[in-house]
This record gives sequence, C-alpha cells and structure tokens, in this order.
Amino acid sequence: MTRRRTGRAQAWAELLRVSALFSVPGDALAGAAAAGARPGRGTLCAIGASLCLYEAGMALNDWADRTEDAAERPHRPLPSGRITPSAALTASAALTTAGLALASRAGRPALAVATALATTVWAYDLGLKHTPAGPATMATARALDLLLGATASTSGDSAAHRRAAHALPSAALLGAHTYAVTAVSRHETQGGSTRTPLAALAVTLTVAGVASGAASGAVPGVASGAVSGGLTGRRSGSPAAVSPSGGPAPAPRPRPTLPTRLPLSSRRPPSRGLGSLLALAYARTPATLLLHAALNPSAALTERAVGGGIRATIPLQAALAARAGAPGTALALLGLVPAARALARKVSPT
Repeated sequence: MTRRRTGRAQAWAELLRVSALFSVPGDALAGAAAAGARPGRGTLCAIGASLCLYEAGMALNDWADRTEDAAERPHRPLPSGRITPSAALTASAALTTAGLALASRAGRPALAVATALATTVWAYDLGLKHTPAGPATMATARALDLLLGATASTSGDSAAHRRAAHALPSAALLGAHTYAVTAVSRHETQGGSTRTPLAALAVTLTVAGVASGAASGAVPGVASGAVSGGLTGRRSGSPAAVSPSGGPAPAPRPRPTLPTRLPLSSRRPPSRGLGSLLALAYARTPATLLLHAALNPSAALTERAVGGGIRATIPLQAALAARAGAPGTALALLGLVPAARALARKVSPT
C-alpha cells in the first residue's frame, strides 16, 4: 500500500512538474518590487494564486496533449495510465478555481488580472499551443503573472494603478525570456532546430543586458534636467542673474522641481552591483545549454536547454527585484536556485 501511494504521488509530481514550482513565487515578488511595494498579505495571495494557476496549466497541458504524448512520450503519467485524463482535467479546474479565489482576497484589480491570466493559460493549452501564437501567448501569461504580484501588492493604495504600471518593463523582460524558452520547447520531443536555440540565446543575452543596464542606471522617473534644476534653483541653461549694481545677485532660494511624491520604486536607488551580477547569472544558466542545442539539435539536448531556460527564470526574477531596489528580495529569490536544481534531478521540469 505504501509503495502504491508513493508511486501515485510520483505520478502527480511528474504531471504537475513540481520542480518548476520554484520559478513561480518570484513573479509576484519581482512585481511587488517593481511597483515599489514591500511584500505583504496581497503579495502572499498573489503567490498562492500563481502557484495554483501554474499547476492548473500543467495538468491541463497534459490532458490536452494526451494523444500526442502517447506516441512521443508514453512514459508521461496520462499515457502510461498512472493518472486518468478525467482526474487531470478535474485537478486543473479545481486549481483554477482556487487560484481565482486567492486572487480575490487581494482585491478586485488583482482578481481581474488573475482572470486574464487564467483565460490565457486555458486558451494556450486548449488551442493556441500548437499555433504560431503559442510562444506569444505563454509570454503574455508570464507577464500577467508578474503584474498580478504588482497589482495585489498595491491593493488599497489610492494610486495603485499608477504604481502597478511601474512593473510593465519588468513584465516585458520576463515575457521576452518566456517567449524564447517556449519557442525552443516546441522542438524538445524531436529536435532538429538550430536557428531557434540561437535566437533564444540572442534574446537571453539581450534581456540580461537590459536588466543589467537598468540596474546600473539612474533613478527611474527622474529626468537629469529636473535634477539639475532642483539642485541649482534655476532651469537648466538659464543665464545667471545679476544685481542692479552690476555684481552678482544673491543666490536665489532653491526651489525643488522634483515631484512631491515619487513612487517608492523611484525613491529607492537600484542595487547596481548586485543587479549586474544577477543578470550575468541569469544569462549564464541557459547560455551553454542553448549553444549545445544549436550545435547538436537533438531532442535530448533541446530538452536540457528548455530545462535550463526554466531554471534561469529565478535569477532573472532576482535581477529584476534588484533593479527595482529590493536587494533583500533578490537574495531571497536566489536562495531558491539550489532547491530547484536538486528537485529537478528527481522530477523533470519539462
């Protein structure tokens, strides 16, 4: 009986790709950091909702692909008979409901984003996965997941919509990475593509460069001219004032020209060195595997490259958090990498 229960638990772990779960909480945490919010109750609700919706997508994915998997991957839980299709579909529906319920605890805006996310996940698995729109749909889902964290973490704020909008650049970078990984994953059962891994490598390096540059840039939302004017007490480029006697006039009283209320993310300086290091760690994780898959486009090496891309999501989330001025969150996320790597040895993330 114990062995039977262990085998069933293993089957569900494979179906739900539990080793990839470590890549999910960072979406909400990076979103909260980008919105200038400290993690709180709303962030926890977003993490719970994200985990449920992610797992719902995993179960629904195998249910939709059960015929294809029977020919290409008969060892998967559904074609091998270890889990029935009806059980997988029921689990997906239940997890979706639970995810939306958790999101609703963070407020109506968070529920609206979670509903869009759930709709995107179901549309991808049931119809768009095998179309040219597949990678873009998955990228949209991951970007929405980060925005869910930003929205939930700023619930109750009178300027919540403006603060959540600060997370859009981070969502775009995460979406670009997800697009590249998804494009490569379309070849993981048969291989044969050299161009796709090379394109994914180019996207990875670009995302890393942008994340690193943002991490070492100026404080966001503040123009250099405004800073100059605020420090000198006059508009940049205006002539110096003179007194009626011809001598220099007394220095005018400085008048600050900065906004009276900057978002929290704009008030915190970015973590420059840490952000650059994390961006480098992100690029390094899948780069070698993608290069190997390009040079030898076999199914095995392509699948390894996809797994590396999934694991690279965590250091990318950490780099985005550091870029937003949340080094504590970044370091906490980086601590998930060893656990994700260890569990991936037992349960494949793909």
